[in-house]
Amino acid sequence: MIRIMKYGEVRNEEIFARTEPAVNVEAIVSEIIENVKVNGDRALLDYCRKFDKAELSSLQVSEQEIQKAVASVEPEFLDILRRAAKNIRHYHEKQKRSSFIINEENGIVIGQKIIPVDRAGLYVPGGTAAYPSTVLMDAIPAKIAGVKEVVITTPPGKDGKINPVILAAASVAGVDKIFKVGGAQAIAALAYGTESIPKVDKIVGPGNAFVAEAKKQVFGKVSIDMIAGPSEILIVADGKTNPAFAAADLLSQAEHDKMASAVLVTDSMELALAVQQELEKQLPLLIREEIARASIDNNGKIIVADSITDAIAIANEIAPEHLELCVDNPFDYLDSIRHAGSVFMGRNCPEALGDYFAGPNHTLPTSGTAKFSSPLSVDDFIKKTQYTYYTKDALAAVAQDVAYFAKKEGLTGHARSAVIRTEENK
Repeated sequence: MIRIMKYGEVRNEEIFARTEPAVNVEAIVSEIIENVKVNGDRALLDYCRKFDKAELSSLQVSEQEIQKAVASVEPEFLDILRRAAKNIRHYHEKQKRSSFIINEENGIVIGQKIIPVDRAGLYVPGGTAAYPSTVLMDAIPAKIAGVKEVVITTPPGKDGKINPVILAAASVAGVDKIFKVGGAQAIAALAYGTESIPKVDKIVGPGNAFVAEAKKQVFGKVSIDMIAGPSEILIVADGKTNPAFAAADLLSQAEHDKMASAVLVTDSMELALAVQQELEKQLPLLIREEIARASIDNNGKIIVADSITDAIAIANEIAPEHLELCVDNPFDYLDSIRHAGSVFMGRNCPEALGDYFAGPNHTLPTSGTAKFSSPLSVDDFIKKTQYTYYTKDALAAVAQDVAYFAKKEGLTGHARSAVIRTEENK
């Protein structure tokens, strides 16, 4: 049963504690990465046989497989995928940046170019669930950014096939290539390239502890979006909140993973007790009851604060991945929320809207990293190059200033490079 805590009567360390995975996968992942670097496709096929129990003749999904998968998906779901993609595009189009140029009258031109990365790799989890939503959320911003080639890796089933809904989403999102490989080995292949899988410049997408560790180890060889931890939801709710709604929303994240965190912060002990009971009613209704039960019992919390203002202060300290603001007039509180991946406003905005359909991205910072990081966006798939131009006269006007600055740092070569041109010009 979920625990109820009264803020101020228990230590902050207990309220803000996070259960961390006990397993250390660093050495295992390092070995996998080295094997893929050395043996390429052969290593990937061996891992597919070992971990996925699949015997593959080719790692790449063929166009025929994609077309067959799309044809097998219910037309109703295809329509939903397309409408979700439209919403995601509409939101992310607003994130596009423009290059700029500043022309000074004194012979100086400075500016910045916005350039998409050449190739992006998207990791899409498999295993216990299929996530076509991840395909849309990761691929569409990359395409909007102008990435030339968008590549997906995702683990196959024992039959060597990819879940058709994943392939349908990839088709809707305009993905260029799809490969049947998962786990740390997929991250290694994207980072270093193999005979079949091209090396990418950026890797994005969530995964298990092995995937997260692999992303950490290849960072620097390629760019990554973030090190994603288990899913999180924090609900700030007043006493008017329907306890059945709050419980359902908590379980929407608890069912992801036994390590997921579901937290309710409220100013009402009556609501806290009602939600506690409602969770027990709703848990048996879930297909993934065992997973959700472990999450609720081990990582779930209900924190009772003195006021909604205090509840928001607690939320800012926790810095959750998803924050639901279940109060009247939620926009009155929006400016007070400083640390959250994505905020869901009001009583009619379940977090599931953001997972699938509303438009804002669902790849979000976890484990308190919302204090310094942001949701996945078009910005993740671009880089910026700056440039500078000076005429002879413009350089002459500032050369001595540059040289003086350089000498203060003990860099006489820098100083000389600034003044030598003005001496030559004389």
